[in-house]
Amino acid sequence: MEKQIRYRQPGWIAVRTLCRWLLIAAGLLPFAASAASQAPEKYPSRPVRILVPFAPGGATDFVARIVQPRLAEELGQPVVLDNRAGASGNIALEMAARATPDGYTALFSNVGVIAINPALFKSFPINTLRDLRCLSVVADMASVLVVHSSVPAKTVKEFIEYAKARPGKINYGSSSPGSLSRLGMEIFANKSGISLVHVPYKGAAAVSVALLSAEVQSSFVSLAPVLANIRSGQLRALASRTRERPELLPDLPTLKELGYPELTDSAWQGLYIAAGTPMPVLKTLHAAITKVVEDPRVAERLKAGSATIIRSGSLENCAAFSKSEVAFWGKLVKQVGLAGMQ
Repeated sequence: MEKQIRYRQPGWIAVRTLCRWLLIAAGLLPFAASAASQAPEKYPSRPVRILVPFAPGGATDFVARIVQPRLAEELGQPVVLDNRAGASGNIALEMAARATPDGYTALFSNVGVIAINPALFKSFPINTLRDLRCLSVVADMASVLVVHSSVPAKTVKEFIEYAKARPGKINYGSSSPGSLSRLGMEIFANKSGISLVHVPYKGAAAVSVALLSAEVQSSFVSLAPVLANIRSGQLRALASRTRERPELLPDLPTLKELGYPELTDSAWQGLYIAAGTPMPVLKTLHAAITKVVEDPRVAERLKAGSATIIRSGSLENCAAFSKSEVAFWGKLVKQVGLAGMQ
């Protein structure tokens, strides 16, 4: 005989009630998970990566490495520098602009990449004003006109005379086709009536090596990396592009003093991030980088490398500065006939 299974009525009711509550709870789980996923995450909660568009050894990398440890302190998370050189800085630029706008990928860049490249390149994938947000300008690097010691010129006037006697036979190096050094030499040659041969390199460090080996005879370079070579006599500084004479070389005249006011410019470096990054994150990063550049220790290290602090008082000021720089350099690139040349 088949055994009949009997349930006590009260127990069965309890089981049914328990099952009903379990089903209700299971139905609510997705909503609970969704609510948890939408809860604001404290920023930053993991390391922040900063892309540097040039190889180590140049001005941008120099400033970024001074800023890096103090920025990590302010954010309470590691800050990792990622040198992504290539295409005149455009590789890192595009990576930063197309990164997820969550505040964890930023770009430490300069005037060349942000303001000069858009006018120089025929096909430019990024609109630096639309696709990036400026967090703060950080520093201005002193730039000087140098020649190899084999060049007998000791002044700008003598260099112009030397070059005029050798049209098309003197090379000058630049850190990239869209660099401030390249544009500066084109302006200088154009106004002086001399013909120089442009030799582009991948980064400022490579230009310094080329200068020291006399592969190129002249260039505009950041002062810090070549100061020792100038003092040793391997290279000779003829003038600076700074507004005032460099503190490290007080006897060096500025190009403005010598009649080249258009070569009094700012080789600025700054921190950028993808457009669309939430405002609270932008404010956190702006506040952090502001504290960093106000630190006397940072200022002292930058000064030792012939750099001066420049900071943006607000995100709005930074955006306005970027807009004015893009307009200024875009116009200048057209004036010297380099627009769309790359």
